Amino acid sequence: MKAKEKLIIAGTGLFAEVAKAYFEEYSRFGVASFACHSQYRKSDKIFGRPLHDLETLKDRCDTGDHYVFVAIGYGKMNRMRQTVYEEVRRMGYRCATFVHPGIKIWPSTTLGDNVFIFEDNTLQPFTSIGADTILWSGNHIGHHSKIGNHCFISSHVVISGSCTIGNNVFIGVNSTLRDGIHIADESLIGAGSIIMKDTRPKEVYMAERTRPFHLNSEDVGF
Repeated sequence: MKAKEKLIIAGTGLFAEVAKAYFEEYSRFGVASFACHSQYRKSDKIFGRPLHDLETLKDRCDTGDHYVFVAIGYGKMNRMRQTVYEEVRRMGYRCATFVHPGIKIWPSTTLGDNVFIFEDNTLQPFTSIGADTILWSGNHIGHHSKIGNHCFISSHVVISGSCTIGNNVFIGVNSTLRDGIHIADESLIGAGSIIMKDTRPKEVYMAERTRPFHLNSEDVGF
């Protein structure tokens, strides 16, 4: 059996643990170690693997023999992940991309590096996913739609055809975007939002939240 390629996961949170499980189950990569900045390193091991300081990673792990995946969430409009992604690229590492094997990738679809696409995503033809972008499970990306760099698309989002999503965008669960619109850089689309027109940079959209009923569950008589 061919040996798996060595992967370093940059990150120590839940996403890093999940990424390890997916890479080792479904990809050509084996997770050799984890990395984080020295100020956040509390131990020498995490999730059963060595944990290295990011600042001295090149001294331990050769850039020609290792890939890196930056598994950091959407904090500060994805800039926390972007900062580490750019740091490891400057160090000379190649960044791995993960696509769940059940996902159809068309010849007309383009993917950047450090992309992670979970199960049950539908990517129609002529789509584009930028670098360092995460698609959690169960989304629909319509034909001719383009998603920028450093974005986070939560679960069960519908992006209709011919949409353009800028950089550093967050789209919350169960959101819907009509066709042909532009989501500007750093837009924050809250869970359950319905977006029918272009947004402007850094705009925030929040759907009205369900309010508790005036009776409790016993009084309703369900």
